[in-house]
Amino acid sequence: MGLRMIVCAKQVLDPETPSSVFKIDRQAKRAIPPPGADPVVNGFDEIAVEAALRIKAAVGGTITVVSMGRSFAMDVIKKPLAMGADELILLQDDAFDTVDSFIATNVLAAAVRKIGQFDMILCGRQASDWDNAQVPLGLAELLDLPCLPFAKNLELKNGSVLIQRVTPDGEETLEASLPAVVTVSNEFGEPRAPNIKGIMAATRAKPTVWGLADLDVDLATLARAELVDLFIPEREARCEIIQGEDDAEVGRKLALKLREAKLI
Repeated sequence: MGLRMIVCAKQVLDPETPSSVFKIDRQAKRAIPPPGADPVVNGFDEIAVEAALRIKAAVGGTITVVSMGRSFAMDVIKKPLAMGADELILLQDDAFDTVDSFIATNVLAAAVRKIGQFDMILCGRQASDWDNAQVPLGLAELLDLPCLPFAKNLELKNGSVLIQRVTPDGEETLEASLPAVVTVSNEFGEPRAPNIKGIMAATRAKPTVWGLADLDVDLATLARAELVDLFIPEREARCEIIQGEDDAEVGRKLALKLREAKLI
């Protein structure tokens, strides 16, 4: 029968876009994307899709990709289908325009419950727009599932999932019974590029679209995080040339300067 997998994928602004071309509407507290800037599928989520595809190749199964947003660029969000995923569900509604991690987690959890039976949820380790890394942990909490974060590799073993993850001090091995949530880190490896056959199949595919009315969730009852301010940090740099009769004197003067600045 294989494994029934759900992969959460987010459409984001291309993180390679230079920050110098962004503008901030401080009154609306939102970033204004530069003209012509195309969105992409979050790179960490593409790695999660890759992990699901490797599992499918090893033991069989199905891959359902779920994405949430106000609107989507179809040629972008269909990339997981072009890579080899079986189904794409878009949670699309104007109410999803500006949501925090808590609300996004509740909406995704409602979608997972609507999907029904599954064995594993895979997510990227974080999204490249806000870098919060909160949604997968919250999703596991709301669905009462174990969460194995930052997998560099994973394997299935007697109804369980086993992962290795990189830590500041080395590596850890974690194991949990299925169903479970797994977040996949960049150490897992590069996601595959879609081939022509996959691209053509994705072009013909029609995603399933669910709006807020299709999900058992009431946004009005959910607490929201308050965004106090959003701005581009101002950077100021100064350069001071330290001179002396020899290198030893220059070094002493430099040390005094650093000590005055409380850097040493």
